[in-house]
Amino acid sequence: MYAEEVAEMAGRIRDEDIALVRERTSIAEVISDTVTLKSAGGGNLKGLCPFHDEKSPSFNVSPARNVWYCFGCGAGGDAIKFLMDAEHLSFVESVERLAARAGLQLRYVEDDRSAPRSRPQQGQRQRLVAAHAAAVEFYRAQLGTAGARPAREFLAQRGFDRAAAERYGCGFAPDAWDLLTKQLRQQGFTHDELVTAGLSRPSRSGTLIDRFRRRLLWPIRDLTGDVIGLGARKLFDDDDGPKYLNTPETPIYKKSHVLYGIDQAKREIAKQGKVVVVEGYTDVMACHLAGVTTAVATCGTAFGADHISVLRRVLFDSDERAGEIIFTFDGDAAGQKAALRAFEDDQRFVGRTFIAVSPDSMDPCELRLAKGDLAVRDLVARREPLVDFALRHVINRYDLDTVDGRVEAMRRSAPLVAKIKDREKRPEYVRKLAGDLGMEIEPVQRAVLAAASGPPAGGANAPARSGTAAPAADSPQSLVEREALKLALQEPVLAGPMFDAVEAGEYRHPVHVAVRAAIAEAGGVAAATGGAVWIEQVRDACDDLAGQALVGELAVEPLRIDGEPDPRYVSVTLAQLQWGSVTGRIRDLKSKIQRINPVSNKDEYFALFGELLSLEQHARALREQAAGGL
Repeated sequence: MYAEEVAEMAGRIRDEDIALVRERTSIAEVISDTVTLKSAGGGNLKGLCPFHDEKSPSFNVSPARNVWYCFGCGAGGDAIKFLMDAEHLSFVESVERLAARAGLQLRYVEDDRSAPRSRPQQGQRQRLVAAHAAAVEFYRAQLGTAGARPAREFLAQRGFDRAAAERYGCGFAPDAWDLLTKQLRQQGFTHDELVTAGLSRPSRSGTLIDRFRRRLLWPIRDLTGDVIGLGARKLFDDDDGPKYLNTPETPIYKKSHVLYGIDQAKREIAKQGKVVVVEGYTDVMACHLAGVTTAVATCGTAFGADHISVLRRVLFDSDERAGEIIFTFDGDAAGQKAALRAFEDDQRFVGRTFIAVSPDSMDPCELRLAKGDLAVRDLVARREPLVDFALRHVINRYDLDTVDGRVEAMRRSAPLVAKIKDREKRPEYVRKLAGDLGMEIEPVQRAVLAAASGPPAGGANAPARSGTAAPAADSPQSLVEREALKLALQEPVLAGPMFDAVEAGEYRHPVHVAVRAAIAEAGGVAAATGGAVWIEQVRDACDDLAGQALVGELAVEPLRIDGEPDPRYVSVTLAQLQWGSVTGRIRDLKSKIQRINPVSNKDEYFALFGELLSLEQHARALREQAAGGL
């Protein structure tokens, strides 16, 4: 995701400005705001990782290269990546935060190859956020006026007192056409800024009027806590508008990316590895007040792929730490349809997806009001796997007392079982489905296998060379390959052409092969200047997940030498790397020669024998060059 966001912004924030932000940022100072760092020797620092629980420090920071890496959880990157992970910001927001910290003014440029950008103009975001902050203060003050009594009653009837209203910034849009507009204009906001923010709109006569009128309001915040939009609920019967009216799409408000309550829930989501997705503002409030502090809701749109991207970033949803995603849809037909749509997106998560449906079809707000906080917590605790709910919903549509009904139910259910991410669970679900349908297991198994047809994912873990086994991770060959890659990442100016001259075929461990290929893809060591930018270039060029993690690890792992490395150390390391590879090829060649009949295959025999002599001569030269050892 980091690489994708960097690429996305390449034509928007100027590359040289991003590079300057990295150069002017002290990664130790940024991380010290969150992590207590102590000396780890060799100029490096260490502390307890903020991204996973640990008893001894495995989180390392290299100020010289402006990078960090955790040997415990495998996370790593530069200062920008740290803010993205620690504060749950996007790449752009992280760059802007660091630029402000360093006193730098960013410049934005258009990308002619893409559609018109949605990126706010220079300084525009700050103005639009400021306008929303002023609007929220205005609306919150209005909630205490006489005209706002219906809004206060609405909240009270749903179990929310004054403290709850203040905690969530609830407000009231008064029965006036342009009261907010006039106040914001007096504060210096322009006509265009108010229209662009979605706070005001032109009337039929051309004058500017408030967008919201006679409604209860909720401020909608982004991950950083900035107000970027408003949600408004109808209160009066003579209001002919929609029940809920939200801010329109603006440069800072994209409803497909926004989750209400994420600013308050993000830290608990990251800590617990769990998120509860509800359907409305009052449901979020009810859940939080009841102790379910990981609840969020969409804002006027269905839960979709962009929301998933936001949640995965907050959840740290990965193979190392798969989270839980719990949906609380209503038990009615619309809720069931939404649940099935959510199951279609299940593959986008690494974590497990669940559904929690109240037996009497009440939403969390109604449940809390009727049965108390404990009932809301129990609702979430009684969650069931989303695949179970989806299978039951599909099967219930057919008459299982008939052959046609059972067969059709099997055909419709098999693809759901085939989509289960955990392959080890599929056989159990095949047996369960067969039992639920009253069928033998064999036809159900064939249907699931047919639905799951396709080549298995992989390729990255294939052997580096056909017929040659990959060396163990702690073997002498792997250790020297690792040292060579560390030199390329940490000391590119020193390693330079010497490293590039050693062919990629000399590496045998498959992950090392992937990193070596990424170094070449990034332009080679000879052209690199080092530091965080170079390391990120290599990481971004690596299409192997294990390789990406290894790049971060090798960027901070100390070299296996006392003191500073010099050209001789590079030469020795690369000679040992090649010697290990050459001796492996010599063994393979000798084995092949032994299998050849020198009489009937004389030409092939002597050709291989000549190749063997050449390799042995090369090996002797490398052994002499590598005599210093590691």
